[in-house]
Amino acid sequence: MRVYELAKELDLNSKDVIKILKDNKIAVKGHMSSVSDKDIKLVRDTVSKNSNAAEAAKKKKQPLPDEISPKTKKEKTEAKPSEADKKEERSEETTKTLDVDFPISVKNLAQEIEAKPNELIAKLMTMGVFASLNQKLDADTVEIIAHEYGYELVKREAKKPEIVPEIVEEKNAFENELLENIEDKPEDLKPRAPVVVFLGHVDHGKTTLLDYIRKTKVVTKEHGGITQHIGAYRVNSSHGSITFLDTPGHEAFTAMRARGANITDVAVLIIAADDGIMPQTIEAINHSKSAKVTVMVAITKVDKPTANVERVKRQLSELNLVTEDWGGDIICCEVSGITGKGVDHLLEMISLQAEILELKANPARPAEGNVIEAKLTRDRGPIVVVLVRKGTLKRGDIIVSGMYYGKVTALIDENGNSLISAGPSVPVEILGFGGVPEAGSDFRVVSNEKVSKSISERRQQKYKDELSDKRQKVTLENLYDRIKEGKYRELRIVLKCDVQGSMEAILKSLHAIDSQEVNLNIIHSGLGDINDSDIMLAAASGGIVVGFHVRTSSGIGDLAKRQGVEVRNYKIIYDLINEIKLGLEGLLEPEQNEVITGHAEVREVFKISKVGNIAGCYVLDGYINRNSSVRVLRDGETMFAGRIDSLKRFKDEVKEVKKDFECGISIEGFRDFSKGDIIESYIIEKKVRKL
Repeated sequence: MRVYELAKELDLNSKDVIKILKDNKIAVKGHMSSVSDKDIKLVRDTVSKNSNAAEAAKKKKQPLPDEISPKTKKEKTEAKPSEADKKEERSEETTKTLDVDFPISVKNLAQEIEAKPNELIAKLMTMGVFASLNQKLDADTVEIIAHEYGYELVKREAKKPEIVPEIVEEKNAFENELLENIEDKPEDLKPRAPVVVFLGHVDHGKTTLLDYIRKTKVVTKEHGGITQHIGAYRVNSSHGSITFLDTPGHEAFTAMRARGANITDVAVLIIAADDGIMPQTIEAINHSKSAKVTVMVAITKVDKPTANVERVKRQLSELNLVTEDWGGDIICCEVSGITGKGVDHLLEMISLQAEILELKANPARPAEGNVIEAKLTRDRGPIVVVLVRKGTLKRGDIIVSGMYYGKVTALIDENGNSLISAGPSVPVEILGFGGVPEAGSDFRVVSNEKVSKSISERRQQKYKDELSDKRQKVTLENLYDRIKEGKYRELRIVLKCDVQGSMEAILKSLHAIDSQEVNLNIIHSGLGDINDSDIMLAAASGGIVVGFHVRTSSGIGDLAKRQGVEVRNYKIIYDLINEIKLGLEGLLEPEQNEVITGHAEVREVFKISKVGNIAGCYVLDGYINRNSSVRVLRDGETMFAGRIDSLKRFKDEVKEVKKDFECGISIEGFRDFSKGDIIESYIIEKKVRKL
């Protein structure tokens, strides 16, 4: 049984049940937590006990009406309030209560207490609080302000939103904000093309296979032969129209592959016949299962001499993906992206799956879909690649996605052709957005610009508020404490990328680098070329500028040199991640190991005027180096630790004396040598630590 079910049964609030459990040292997280039969009995007994005790106290405290004597009634009737009581009553009448949710902004607080915002800001400044209109205030500060303005504060925490799945939350947000939910009638639905994604391990031939299908050379354009961006392509085959999403295979693009799986109808797992199932293949299977899409398998590179198709099928069966020829329900095609073997059969099977799924959409309605990719260009501004899922997107439509809105000024297909409209399952590049929306977010056509603008402004304000809350958590006090304790080591980065998807993947990979001693602080991330503001930001924060597939504006090199800012540009994502990781490793304190190099026995002590005692020694093992650190041991105990001041053989100063040789040793700060002392020589080896 869950907590909320038990609370409902006992006619209590879930918070009361949670409190009883926690008072009895039973750990629960919230109203959805499960409780055992033993814990249920404990709660029931506690509630019953408290109920009986309350009833008994009530009976004891309040006598029945028949038991009240006439004298008592007369005394109560004739009792008059005292002056103190009257004063208290007057005070209660004049004191106003302030009941607000926390945290509350300065602007909203001013409205609640009927004060001018500038006066409230001035009042806060006298208290040492420097706040803007939209800055949030905590309960203690508000309580002081309320008292100043004659209010009594009623502290009440804001209700926490109920946790729901991310996809449902986004959908509901769109429906609530746009105030327009169009339900498609069955007779309006028309067949649409399937959206297919190729998923799999790096270098297993995804892009090569798609390249053959499209009869183009997409793969040759990618740096390192690896797809760096997500692409959407519409292919017209003899079996019908199919929309393909080509997702990158490198492990850094986990988020991009997940996004690809979540907006597709069919996921084709690409597995090389010579390599078999690899880590990213398993990851792709998990993404497909979580997205609940139909899964197919394409075994590539079957033309290679080392191909082993049966091994791949056996590995699939171990992952509960049994192919049809092994008695399962997974369609499996053997293909080659070089020779084209089996490609036509693969397209036929995809079309067959589309028929079984009965994919339909209503083209006669305002368009909805997903942002596949987004980038900022110097000449054309924001360019957004979208996939239309419902309706028809037309030139001139008002569109909103995330924090940005705009008017569609141009529709361009993957071949560079200008379109008037784009229907369901059509990927298209659009111009006209006021900013770069987040890749993977929803988009929707709205009725007019006023609606889209209000939605955009509200979302931007929400984003700013969240960002402001995060910034307030960092204080100068805790920053100073961390520096003073020597625990603050940080690599600061300004990151610039060409497209949103790449930036998302890079940020995800960089945040995955975990260390308790060093911190990776991405002080700014954005799209577009590296400019002078990026250099100045890095210079002010003591950071570096990292670019991915971007250019540097004119004169940036000279500015960076003057400001002492390092600028690095990358074409392959794992080169960027590896070098950042190496930079963080350089901030780690090296691992120090003590290595004993030798022992020397003091056999004679020589007293030299103006110098002091010199130990005449015999090297027992190893060697004694002039630059070594030493310990003087006497009867197994350390008498002194320091460094060698002088090391001589006869009258000559030497750098090193080896085993079975005699030497004279003087040690900085120590002259109290005794016959039989052992001088132990050692060095500290520093080893670079890895993350």
